Amino acid sequence: METPLQPTLPFPACSAGRFLAVSPDKRPGESGESEYALMVKQAGQAAADSAVDLGYIDAPARPAAVQPKLKVIEGQGGKDASTFTFIDLFAGIGGLRRGFESIGGCCVFTSEWDKFSQQTYRANFPNDDHEINGDIRAVEAADIPAHDVLLAGFPCQPFSIAGVSKKNALGRAHGFEDKTQGTLFFDVARIIAHHRPAAFLLENVRNLVGHDKGKTFQTIKDVLEQELGYKIDCRIIDGRHWTPQHRERIFIVGFREDQGFCFDDMKLPDAAPKLVEILHREGDESEIPDQRFTVGNSGRVADKYTLTDNLWAYLQRYKEKHRAAGNGFGFGLVGPEDVARTLSARYHKDGSEILVKQEGKGPRRLTPRECARLMGFDSPRGGDFIIPVSDTQAYRQFGNSVVVPAVKAVAEHMKPHLFAALGKRPKAKLG
Repeated sequence: METPLQPTLPFPACSAGRFLAVSPDKRPGESGESEYALMVKQAGQAAADSAVDLGYIDAPARPAAVQPKLKVIEGQGGKDASTFTFIDLFAGIGGLRRGFESIGGCCVFTSEWDKFSQQTYRANFPNDDHEINGDIRAVEAADIPAHDVLLAGFPCQPFSIAGVSKKNALGRAHGFEDKTQGTLFFDVARIIAHHRPAAFLLENVRNLVGHDKGKTFQTIKDVLEQELGYKIDCRIIDGRHWTPQHRERIFIVGFREDQGFCFDDMKLPDAAPKLVEILHREGDESEIPDQRFTVGNSGRVADKYTLTDNLWAYLQRYKEKHRAAGNGFGFGLVGPEDVARTLSARYHKDGSEILVKQEGKGPRRLTPRECARLMGFDSPRGGDFIIPVSDTQAYRQFGNSVVVPAVKAVAEHMKPHLFAALGKRPKAKLG
């Protein structure tokens, strides 16, 4: 899908490459027409399209889709019953939202560009009285409803270790030099600048802190603190405290006025859950029958999740090759009493980071239902979270998401400070 043209942001650029600029995809000829338009006239559209495919001329410019004017439709009293309002940016499948609904918040605006994530989001939040907006760059800040809290898990790839390695291999820019995702943080900033919410929570991968020798993270902090005037604190938190998975993420909390919020005061649970708590259990009556992922009513995982002999042999050779070279690359083989590596968005490819041991045959991937449990969207034995998309899309969505209980814990820690802040400023009015 072609990336729409970027709108110029409404606050000044203070360093090179920080904001996006509109850049038309055409080379005007003497007549002012693009090369593509001229070639269509002279040789026909088929020839022009072939020239584009071969790289001889640029494709015609396509303006960003116009977002309809947003409006809030009164629902079934959810807003009136809520304690505060929030918006959900780069929403994914609603992990951050679940955390803040747990402390009484009401979501009044959602933005998520991926159509498959939108499908899952709608299925699990069917009573929303607002539409899901796509590309946040095409939404004017003034068209977003007033809100008390802004939530944003802005895209991880430009700052992640895997993303940086991939872009380096392809010769592409990363971080704030990436013109498709790296600057989306600044759309968060322009919305904060316009609405001045009482508080915000931003989430990203751990590697954000060290990216570009710390310059990327310092730039983010400078914008939030110096340009926007918020008091911020941040902490790297491992989802391991709530689910059987090592998943470190950085959480950045900001308050418009200093409320004394401190992440150091947040006590993490001592619990050490193991994979046995989230895996399907064959023959266990507590296992909810799920014909999509298991066979019959037994809880036996469907054979399609077992790796083929060829794939399993390849992964073993790959791991041995890197072991011999002194590298740590390779699959992660786990049993019921283990803790998993980080579930990634690439899990659908071979499942190599989390492979479950099986007696008498090769290992298997986690099922999407087990991923939902691993990420805290379902309880350890639960199956309520709706997964309306293919396994491939489900793996991508869970791999890009947050550990829900970790977000709930952060929200609980913010709660008294947030309510104190809202006591100084009336709750945002809607409509």
